[in-house]
Amino acid sequence: MIVCWSVKGGNGTTVVAAALALVLAQRHEAGARLIDMSGDTPSALGMSEPATEGIAEWLSATDHPGAEALNNLMLPVTAHLGVIPRGRNIIVPSLVHPDRLRDLANVISESPMPTVVDAGSGLATIPIIDYATRSLLIIRPCYLALRRASLLTTKPHGVIVITEPGRALGVHDVESVVGAPVLAEIPFDPAIARAVDAGLLAGRVPTLLAKHLADVC
Repeated sequence: MIVCWSVKGGNGTTVVAAALALVLAQRHEAGARLIDMSGDTPSALGMSEPATEGIAEWLSATDHPGAEALNNLMLPVTAHLGVIPRGRNIIVPSLVHPDRLRDLANVISESPMPTVVDAGSGLATIPIIDYATRSLLIIRPCYLALRRASLLTTKPHGVIVITEPGRALGVHDVESVVGAPVLAEIPFDPAIARAVDAGLLAGRVPTLLAKHLADVC
């Protein structure tokens, strides 16, 4: 279970998580699965807004639903990628019982299908990080984001930095504050924003984005 998250909104977590899942889907015979805990993933992929139940209902169920129930929530994005939407409820990870997060991690670990989780932003995302096979912090090298990152008590396995021209802070500053290695630097590229705005991300991941995420997979 690869969990993508950020300490504040606007860092590009959803786009990176979606692109990572699309790249993985092309590489694996079983395809890939993308779990949306933030609520923005379908829009980023150019899908209509789902009106179905999703991961929020699975996590809050009292009867401990398993793999079949989780798979039944999945909606097709491409021939190789499925997305499990957030559902009708807002998820507050800090209020989700650890047993349910453990159940989710166990179900995912038993599947041959690689799974990416878009955990959204904020320090409340931390509980799910504890169950990640790989925890990836998505961040811009800005003072406000690094200030929040300095408060982390749980460190990610790696960092993906969205770089922007003119920033005073750089990769070394990020690694120093976060205490984890930078696995990829993705330059801010208008082509990526255009692909998302046009609903075309699922059709073809922009070359620059796919190239920088290739080694992260």
